[in-house]
Amino acid sequence: MVSKSSRGPGMAAGGSEAEEALLLPERVVGDLAVAPPGNASVLGAVFNVSTSVVGAGIMSIPAAMRVLGVAPALALIVCVALLANVAVDFMLRYTRGTPSYAALMGGSFGRAGAKLLNVFIAFNCVGTLTVYLIIIGDVMSGPVGSGEAHAGVLPEWFGPHWWTGRDAVLVAAAVILLPLVLQKHVDSLRYTSAVSILLAAVFMLITMGIAVYTVFTGTAKMPRMLPDFSTLASPFELFTAVPVIVVAFTFHFNVHPIRAELSKTSDMKSAVRISLVLCAAIYAAVGFFGFLLFGDATMPDVLANFDRSSGSGVPQALNDAARLSYALHLVLVFPLLHYSLRVNVDELLFPGRRPLATDTRRFVALTAVLMAVLYVLAIAIPSIWTLFQYSGSTFAVCISLIFPGAIVLRDVHGIAKRKDKAMAAMMITLAVITSSIAIASNVMSSIKGEVKGQPRREVWRGRRGDPEPVSMEDDIPLSQHVRRGDVELIRMEDGIPLSWRVHRGYPELIGMEDAIPPLSLSHDIFVAPTPLS
Repeated sequence: MVSKSSRGPGMAAGGSEAEEALLLPERVVGDLAVAPPGNASVLGAVFNVSTSVVGAGIMSIPAAMRVLGVAPALALIVCVALLANVAVDFMLRYTRGTPSYAALMGGSFGRAGAKLLNVFIAFNCVGTLTVYLIIIGDVMSGPVGSGEAHAGVLPEWFGPHWWTGRDAVLVAAAVILLPLVLQKHVDSLRYTSAVSILLAAVFMLITMGIAVYTVFTGTAKMPRMLPDFSTLASPFELFTAVPVIVVAFTFHFNVHPIRAELSKTSDMKSAVRISLVLCAAIYAAVGFFGFLLFGDATMPDVLANFDRSSGSGVPQALNDAARLSYALHLVLVFPLLHYSLRVNVDELLFPGRRPLATDTRRFVALTAVLMAVLYVLAIAIPSIWTLFQYSGSTFAVCISLIFPGAIVLRDVHGIAKRKDKAMAAMMITLAVITSSIAIASNVMSSIKGEVKGQPRREVWRGRRGDPEPVSMEDDIPLSQHVRRGDVELIRMEDGIPLSWRVHRGYPELIGMEDAIPPLSLSHDIFVAPTPLS
């Protein structure tokens, strides 16, 4: 399949004629089901590209801004968006009758290159889609083992029932998703894509509104413009924010399906540029206002901050609206990413078979198996943020930067100019250096038992004797010895613990103001985050 689709008759040599000869032809065939050429509009392509870009990555932008500071984070967002545009331009220039990204890689590096890309895209999509489902479950039913302090929207509204549980919520999501993931044409998802972008904008506006409100009430956390090195174990930790931004702009595996339904390649280039500007603006706004709202308490998943409430005095309904808009956004983004996963897995497992869209039995069976795998992972794995961090440093970086650059350096069609090869070499070099540093930093943190992006934590242990503060910082107890027995959370207000009771022991600790609530409670030990200095 790869060899047939990546080689074709006639090749112009050099200049604009060569580039036009190597553009995608009017009719594309292969494993992708495409609408008739020219049937899709540029606006529909903008919606589909934007939906491919804005996914789970948006929730980690505020945390990346907390690590880097506002100015470096905004600069990084702009740089990655520009590199993404260059990479897509390279891909479109070297496309010649190929129906997919894998076929494009096959034309430059043979079957091994195509298979390698299929594997990378499959792992990247599986990880991202699993994150989508985990977030949907967390928002609607609450994180696994979170307790009442992190109840989901449904338990908050209706109380704990079997139908508000995580399993029931994911089954309900499956019923909603099934008609969407069974679509054979990408352009059929243009309306859901438009709604998903609208919901992302709603999430951004709610975050912005709450942040502006806190500015006027004097409760806003003044965002740092530059990184605070005193909170970092090493300056190299700054590089751990790079994969987060790269993942947020990884959509390259959807370029060919969306391009195939447009009449001209120039339309696809315009759609990509409009989408990147739109998405970069959304990322910058959500990152800045999320950081302004939560400050150094910003979590890797900013929705966790909304779940705990911002403490700004806004109605809880507004926090619920932010969570629900984002969860619905992910529901509508899911089918487009699943489309790419299905195509790449089919190319990997069934090379040489007839197009997937024309084989209904294979299409339905593959869709069902992939959905089952994703749901099992979402139910079995409570959190995969560490895996997501590694995925961004490996799979996403290769898909979005390294592979497009390698195609240009390989230059099998002889059309690359000197500046093109220089840009490609720079892309690969930057990707390898930043990813290597990020991976090394994450590995060292894992060995030390640290969790990136989380506030520092102290352990409070139940011991015999009276309650005794062991460590203090800014008049807030960081660790506490308590008399034998359990520690029970008595009352919460705006995410701040107001009283703790010691079972079968001595008096309770009352009035911990401006403290951060514990992450977990168990018999005689619980883990509490400490304020960042």
